[in-house]
Amino acid sequence: MTFIQKLAAAWQQNDTLLCVGLDPDSAKLPAPLQGQPDGIYTFCKAIIDATADVVCAFKPQIAYFSALRAEDQLEALCVYLRATYPQIPIVLDAKRGDIGATAEQYAREAYERYGADAVTLSPYMGFDSVAPYLEWKDRGAIVLCRTSNAGGSDLQFLKVDGQPLYQHVARMVADKWNTNGQCALVVGATFPEELAQVRAIVGDMPLLVPGIGAQGGDIAATVSAGKTANGTGMMISSSRAILYAAPDATTGEDFAMAARRVALQTRAAINQFRR
Repeated sequence: MTFIQKLAAAWQQNDTLLCVGLDPDSAKLPAPLQGQPDGIYTFCKAIIDATADVVCAFKPQIAYFSALRAEDQLEALCVYLRATYPQIPIVLDAKRGDIGATAEQYAREAYERYGADAVTLSPYMGFDSVAPYLEWKDRGAIVLCRTSNAGGSDLQFLKVDGQPLYQHVARMVADKWNTNGQCALVVGATFPEELAQVRAIVGDMPLLVPGIGAQGGDIAATVSAGKTANGTGMMISSSRAILYAAPDATTGEDFAMAARRVALQTRAAINQFRR
């Protein structure tokens, strides 16, 4: 099953567009897990188990693991996800962008080492920086387009042939790069007007949409702007608002239950505007 097929099945099976980001901050872990050699794994595994029936994807952010020398715990989490919840796509949030043999090694890292179903990529160096990922025809290549941060406008709004650069990226990915039907785009929930414009350009291509929850993106505007005709088409990502729903919890059960409660609330809020 390809990434796109697995994602479509998860949308339907779990009746959800919610993607939970796994961004483990060691300073915010529950007290019993802080300083433990497998604390990050234990924390993220509990979040996964509590929310797996509520999500369409899990999105581990590699920097949170590598900064703490916890890549082995990320590997173990990906093994656990593939074994226990094989129907849920793993999106490795790495934002890679390099060329040639280096890009080939980054692709191997994402797809072989971590077994990710998809990986986020920067388009700044052009097609040859993305091409090695497209050789893995069953995996997803999720290209940065209109990002959720305010500074994204510094480059993404520059005009190319009279159009903002982010729209040029959307057309280029949809019309030229997506030869195997495996591409998706990152478009932030913090810019619903641009989200709607990207949707109009790319048709039913999946969109990874960060920016709700802690970043303040409006759910109603996001869903209205980005959904496809059948009410799917998006992985709406929330990380901190779900992971740290119970920041003062002292037991694993408490933080996992709090994460589930917020994930259920977020899914319900999204679904309210899908129909």
